[in-house]
Amino acid sequence: MTTQTTSAAHEVLTALRAAARGTVIGPGDPDYDRLRTIMYGGLDQHPAAIARVVDAADIAAVLDVARRTGLELAIRSGGHSGAGHSSTEGGIVLDVRELRELDVDVDGRTAWAGSGLTGADVSTALAEHGLAVGFGDTGSVGIAGITLGGGVGYLVRKHGLTIDSLLAADIVTADGQLHRVDADHEPDLFWAIRGGGGNFGVATRFRYRLQELPGIVGGILVLPATAETVAGFIAAAEAAPDELSTIANVMNCPPMPFVAEEHHGEVVILAMMVWAGEPAAADDVYAPFRGLATPLADLVHPSSYPEMFPPEDESYHPTASGRTMFMDRIGLHEAGLIVDRLRASDASLRVAQLRVLGGAMARVPADATAFAHRSSRIMVNVAAFYEGEDDRLVRKAWVERLATDLRQDDRGAYVNFLTDEGENGVRAAYPGRTFDRLAAIKRCYDPDNLFRRNQNVPPARAEGAIGWATSSTR
Repeated sequence: MTTQTTSAAHEVLTALRAAARGTVIGPGDPDYDRLRTIMYGGLDQHPAAIARVVDAADIAAVLDVARRTGLELAIRSGGHSGAGHSSTEGGIVLDVRELRELDVDVDGRTAWAGSGLTGADVSTALAEHGLAVGFGDTGSVGIAGITLGGGVGYLVRKHGLTIDSLLAADIVTADGQLHRVDADHEPDLFWAIRGGGGNFGVATRFRYRLQELPGIVGGILVLPATAETVAGFIAAAEAAPDELSTIANVMNCPPMPFVAEEHHGEVVILAMMVWAGEPAAADDVYAPFRGLATPLADLVHPSSYPEMFPPEDESYHPTASGRTMFMDRIGLHEAGLIVDRLRASDASLRVAQLRVLGGAMARVPADATAFAHRSSRIMVNVAAFYEGEDDRLVRKAWVERLATDLRQDDRGAYVNFLTDEGENGVRAAYPGRTFDRLAAIKRCYDPDNLFRRNQNVPPARAEGAIGWATSSTR
């Protein structure tokens, strides 16, 4: 680091510490390495400062410093951005993890939740009252990131996306102003933050409609993977009542203690399943899946909803190459291709994750929110773990080939699972008029593209044309 760079970093730290009430962490502080680390490995970024904000005024102060210095600004909640947008090299990280207030109105079935909470935090607290909101499938995911991007999780078919339960939000925009947005107050901004990601401001808290969920019947079901069982699983998931949401991870079997050692390393269907209907009906609902083949493990059982979010190892930072996409169908041909490619790969872990959608998610009009993929039938995520840069290139090529060979008519993508696809990925997440409307709203609330460290929708030009900007341009 040069003397000039060191001096500039010191000035930023000094400015932030003078302006913000929350803790500001710099490269020389004891907690710096822990706080700059995000969930995924291979993304070793060194911000000039990490500002742990405590309220909206703090956020406004940090935004002011970012504007005046021109440094790249990253917003950090759960830190699960596959593109590494939760941190920045040499810029400022605005860390919202101190915003952890949760106010539950049990009788009214609503809750205000701070943007620093995780899905597991909120789900565990709500379960005490027999209530729930769907927050993805990983407990450590921040509710801010998953909500702003849409929110596909274990309750997607029964209760829709996370944004379908969003009633209001408090958000600080680029000018430092705090806005309460809902269907009646600044409805354009409310439309945009329901799926438009972090392009429009920093959310301090969200108000959710809560669903009754006294318990579930769910867990892990492991089946041998063949073309027939994979295609049969998808067919059964599509035919199931909306109360059932499934994630079929077609993958090489890890050394899990509940699966016989002889099956470790084999390609299997490791399914995560949640039945949110009447418990008495669960056996009939699960019967078609159990009938596909003799299960290698069957851990489906009555439980509380938060049991779907087991404790996570904070030291686990996987390095993986991945692609997200939607598919219209997975029949024997597609299933056979997936199984054959997984068997042929020697990656330490490789997976095709298949999520049947539909249900409540599909009953919301496509233009009601910035999530435009309401009619998409199946979401697919292809990934392979890598070790080192040379291996990364090998695994990336394998992922790209499989994703290309699986591509069908639905060319969309889920913004929360995008990695480094650039403009093409953003355009796939926000097709046509959705992108244009987001860009117009961006021009109103962030004309200088301060919030650009994300899957970026740049502000529309004054004459109405849409320009593209990378995260490194202003």
